[in-house]
Amino acid sequence: MPTTLLLDPTPAAVAPRGTAAVSAALVESCTRLRALHPEYPRVYAVAQMVEQPKRRWWAVDEGIRGDRLDRMLTRALEDIPDRDAAGISVASALIHSVVGRVAALVVMEGRAWDAGLDNLSIHMDSDGCIDWAGVWDPALRVLPGDRWDGTPGAVTLPCERALAMWTACRCRTALTAIFDALDRLVPLDRTLLWALVGEAVLGAATMVPLRGDLAPSVADRRGQALLDAFETAGLPVRSRAGRPLCRRAHTDALAS
Repeated sequence: MPTTLLLDPTPAAVAPRGTAAVSAALVESCTRLRALHPEYPRVYAVAQMVEQPKRRWWAVDEGIRGDRLDRMLTRALEDIPDRDAAGISVASALIHSVVGRVAALVVMEGRAWDAGLDNLSIHMDSDGCIDWAGVWDPALRVLPGDRWDGTPGAVTLPCERALAMWTACRCRTALTAIFDALDRLVPLDRTLLWALVGEAVLGAATMVPLRGDLAPSVADRRGQALLDAFETAGLPVRSRAGRPLCRRAHTDALAS
């Protein structure tokens, strides 16, 4: 039977009404995500885009078709004067925005926001680096027995496996499009990229029990379920990331 964490004994029936009711579950979850890193509260939480100004925000589905990734790569090259390594740095930041954040919520609460390509936006800091992410549709996917079960702020899925499968599917479509766009700038090894996705999930499953009150066994079960869901889709998320950084580097090594 799935383990659910009841965060508040207050009945869901007294949740806010109207527009606030749709976002209430996300507000609650993000409050706890911010508490994981009080010194850096934006590391795991997301913003509600309806409340944000446009400055420094860009929609992921539009940005990857423009020059956003090129600008990120150019900025990364200022710190890492190697195009391949800079590309990995950009990919890692994007992977965290899509997967790392939502994986922390899946592990911590058995909940997930929609990490699909059309629902995500990214915020850049004054140095041109990613420091936040946001969602347009704030509704969460939750498990039976969650306090938001049956409210406008949540869609209830039948079990943890279903939650993991839905989350992995939405992340996969977003990441595949991002990797395709990044590939036009620097040809990164897809096996490596999906291994980095796996590391993001494992990082969340390791970090949440250390910084919160969740049992490590629950965190591990949920994290492994998410990895299983990616693997079911044929993605090598359990591959080791210690391999050549990109196809071009690999080809150069063979030629030498």
